[in-house]
Amino acid sequence: MTEKPHHSDPHSVSAFTLLPPQSAQTAVIFASPHSGAHYPESLQRRSVLNMMQLRSSEDAFVDRLLASAPRYGAAVIAAQYPRAWVDLNRAEDELDSALIAGLERSHPGPRVAAGLGVIPRVVSGGRAIYRGKIAQIEVAARLNHVWRPYHAALGNLLTQTHQRQGQAILIDVHSMPSEALDSLGARRPRIVLGDRYGASAARPLVAQIESVFAAEGLAVSRNTPFAGAYITQRYGRPRDNIHVVQIEIDRALYMDEERVEPSEDFRAFSALMERAIAQICAIGAQPMRMAAE
Repeated sequence: MTEKPHHSDPHSVSAFTLLPPQSAQTAVIFASPHSGAHYPESLQRRSVLNMMQLRSSEDAFVDRLLASAPRYGAAVIAAQYPRAWVDLNRAEDELDSALIAGLERSHPGPRVAAGLGVIPRVVSGGRAIYRGKIAQIEVAARLNHVWRPYHAALGNLLTQTHQRQGQAILIDVHSMPSEALDSLGARRPRIVLGDRYGASAARPLVAQIESVFAAEGLAVSRNTPFAGAYITQRYGRPRDNIHVVQIEIDRALYMDEERVEPSEDFRAFSALMERAIAQICAIGAQPMRMAAE
């Protein structure tokens, strides 16, 4: 049976859910900024896309893959609103003048120029979301209701964990469309670890995480084709013992991408993820300093 996303008024749902650890025994925090499925009615009315097309940029069910983490001592923070509404992996000033009415034209970075700013203009495949532009007041409301609360909570989690454990390790979990990997051929990874080429996390830590997934028989690559975006860049400070590793999971491992529903492999892959989560939490419980190389 196809799982339906939730529909709501723009501000009737909180920005995120937070699952606290059963016992705070690790420096690890798990986050899912793109698995939210609360699609406001106003978005559906104004979009030229159908719901399946809107959901193409959603990291569907990643929050469910992380649900076991509190049992192993890690908090989980997960967005409730979808990436098509607000992209939490963008800076709040990554604004798109091609989408936002009255916004002064600037020299946007490549992500904004591609329509992938903090308020996206397109979903995957470059398909436009809206018929026209949206008002600046609406952009401000989305940032105030979703972006700022999420990042305030994430920042607090990292600060509190660092104070308690002497280090903090954010595992920022995403999913990637199978088609994004097709061009890699025989080198096709099933898991991509992004640490911005060593800038957001200590290399020994990333190597340990890589070994966890490799031991499960999954092909793992680092930083290709995804090295991490705003969250890794903003929060990763390995010299201060605050590490951020982005994990991209091939959607074909656990879901039917066309129907946006769990596949028959979902239960087995959830069990694999629980084993990986337990081992990553154990790594984060080690009282060792992993300074940047």
